[in-house]
Amino acid sequence: MMNLVLLEPTDFIDARQRTVRLAGRRLTHIRSVCHAIVGERLRVGLIDGSVGHGMIMRIDDESLEMEVDCSEPPPPPLPLTLIIALPRPKSLKKSIQAATSLGIKKIFIIESWRVEKNYWSSPALTHESLREQMLLGLEQARDTVLPAVEIRRRFKPFVEDELPGIIIDSLALVAHPYEARRCPSRRGKPVVLMIGPEGGFIPYEIERLRETGFQPVTIGSRILRVETAIAAFSGRLW
Repeated sequence: MMNLVLLEPTDFIDARQRTVRLAGRRLTHIRSVCHAIVGERLRVGLIDGSVGHGMIMRIDDESLEMEVDCSEPPPPPLPLTLIIALPRPKSLKKSIQAATSLGIKKIFIIESWRVEKNYWSSPALTHESLREQMLLGLEQARDTVLPAVEIRRRFKPFVEDELPGIIIDSLALVAHPYEARRCPSRRGKPVVLMIGPEGGFIPYEIERLRETGFQPVTIGSRILRVETAIAAFSGRLW
């Protein structure tokens, strides 16, 4: 759902940066879903910038023009760094959307033993596809700040060389469906959360993560899809 019309720098058509012209998907949504007309105000936001309102000055089949005023800060980010083992392509798209709409601003996509090798050649991993899903998540949540998404193809070097620095001053948790310890409810402290494939990380991977400082935790015995687990753990933690 487009609860916020996201604006690109290239949308502006005047020197004052107050008037935008939109076409394509955003125009279609505003006309067919919002049923907006001239004089109507819509919630808008500048990508990686502030939010505000725009008033429609002209609209037709080809484009619309709005006068916009963006002076409010975007919603605060969730203090959570998310690390996910690469899921199947459809789940990856949903996971990126879910994480973005929750306000997660740092996402790592990593290799693990149970990740299917052919997933790495999926078009869902391209910069364009990932950005598309992030934009959809921002529109849903009325946010403007794009997450930073990084891809790591090798599990062991990532865990040994990068994770110790990533988890400094944070609570490090790894979601593990076979762990008896319940996920804690922590508010205000940064968290680094790792989520593996639907079957979880293998024992070797869990042991390497324990050695790095991660605590295996669960929110129940049910095996969840990655996008569902992201929402469930985020709700538990905050």
